[in-house]
Amino acid sequence: MSFKKLIEPLRDYLEHKGFEEPLPFQKKVLGKIKGGSSLFAIAPKDSGKTTSIVLSVIQKLKGEAFEDAPRALIFVKDKQAALDLELAFKAFKRGISLRVYCAYEEKSIDDQKDEIYFGTDIVIATPKRLNKLFYVNGINLNKLQMCIVEDAEFLLGNNSFSEVTRTPESIGECQYLIFSSFFDKRFERWRDTFMYNAQVVKL
Repeated sequence: MSFKKLIEPLRDYLEHKGFEEPLPFQKKVLGKIKGGSSLFAIAPKDSGKTTSIVLSVIQKLKGEAFEDAPRALIFVKDKQAALDLELAFKAFKRGISLRVYCAYEEKSIDDQKDEIYFGTDIVIATPKRLNKLFYVNGINLNKLQMCIVEDAEFLLGNNSFSEVTRTPESIGECQYLIFSSFFDKRFERWRDTFMYNAQVVKL
């Protein structure tokens, strides 16, 4: 997929930054994501995975804020990863009204509940904090269109894998995107539960 098929604000930003063509990995995944496929997107570092997430979410949500409940949820490793991804989204700010919110452990959960309640389109969260917010009725997942894991290899060394696995039990039909530097056999559990027809795309 070429950048020409993206919405105008994304095209304008990429042109302004001098990006004329997608990277090889982005050529493989952007079109499939735009078409609604669930994917295991496997590629090494610096192949454009984070930019693929940002472009795909903004494209799917049409760059526009809508109602109060989040429509995209992105799991990340920790606070720093959340803040870095938030900055990546905010770089695409011209002509885009999407609201991005970061949820992580180092902040009062009561404050986070209140801030999410006032409306957001994209939530970037650590698995532990997202699950705690859900169980205290601090986030509405009923409107989710996309559920994404950035750098999913971080899930394999702790309890975060099971925390991410529980989330689909609480949401309806959704597009799932798992970005990782390698495909772990434990990912197969997700294919057997909530990612039934997911494709594996490798660089």
